[in-house]
Amino acid sequence: MKITEGIHTLDLPMKMPGMETIIYPTLIWDEENVVLVDTGLPGQLDLIKAKMEKLGVSFEKLKMVIITHQDMDHIGCLSAIQRELGDKIQVVAHSLEKPYLEFEKMPIKMTADFIAQVSERIKAANGGISKTPKEVFASKVNKTVEDGEELNVCGGMQVIFTPGHTPGHISIYHKKSGTMIAGDVLSVVDGQLYGPDPRFTYDMDLAKNSLKKLEKYDIKTLICYHGGEFDQNPNESISRIAKDN
Repeated sequence: MKITEGIHTLDLPMKMPGMETIIYPTLIWDEENVVLVDTGLPGQLDLIKAKMEKLGVSFEKLKMVIITHQDMDHIGCLSAIQRELGDKIQVVAHSLEKPYLEFEKMPIKMTADFIAQVSERIKAANGGISKTPKEVFASKVNKTVEDGEELNVCGGMQVIFTPGHTPGHISIYHKKSGTMIAGDVLSVVDGQLYGPDPRFTYDMDLAKNSLKKLEKYDIKTLICYHGGEFDQNPNESISRIAKDN
């Protein structure tokens, strides 16, 4: 989905019990840099490559991956990207998320049942050879960022610390276009914008406060990882949700 020149979402399928939905990693590029925000589910790297090539952006030119947070649908292809591109790629995340991405700590939503399921799938995919989730998914974070930090790529992007969904969740504001990449702070369902869902939120109080931080930015287009683009008075809608919560 085209957001503006040099910003596209890479719409990827996500199967859930009883339904299939779409997730929206974001690709940002200019003549010098290619940046991917979040990496889809495990096993989707070939699909990401194909979608990039269709946009005329070579996967080999990818220089930076920004991870909004530790959930598996956001980090699924990160380790695979690092294995292919090695030191050419810079992985960026908040300092609080780093130990989870490197699997020094187990991701907080990775329950024992989930680990068992993932381990069985890994074993099946590796010809019966067992590997731990850490062996498969652990990734090196090259750069940690904090609230308000500027990333001087693709016209300038600002890091916004928006914890709640996870302890170190970040959102990214592309200043030149007024695009807010919100990760899982918000979601879009049937064209309507919604706030944090308690079922998937680590700390609801933090999540509510994070909504208020987004109000400070002039947002022309909002990208939610679940639901995609929202451009119908984003600031007004965010203010309403923040007030209701």
